[in-house]
Amino acid sequence: MINWAIVLLLIALVAAVFGFGGLAGTATGFATTLFWIALLLAVVLFVTNMLRGRSAM
Repeated sequence: MINWAIVLLLIALVAAVFGFGGLAGTATGFATTLFWIALLLAVVLFVTNMLRGRSAM
């Protein structure tokens, strides 16, 4: 999921350089959303593993 966020962010940067404002905004929005979802999922899985007694590493 983080990979997709990075790819969409790169698409947004390239689109912004070439002047495609609408596409850049859309790609940036998707990248931001995917980043927060991946971060939330990582935190939830970390807490779940801690509660089960498994090591996080």
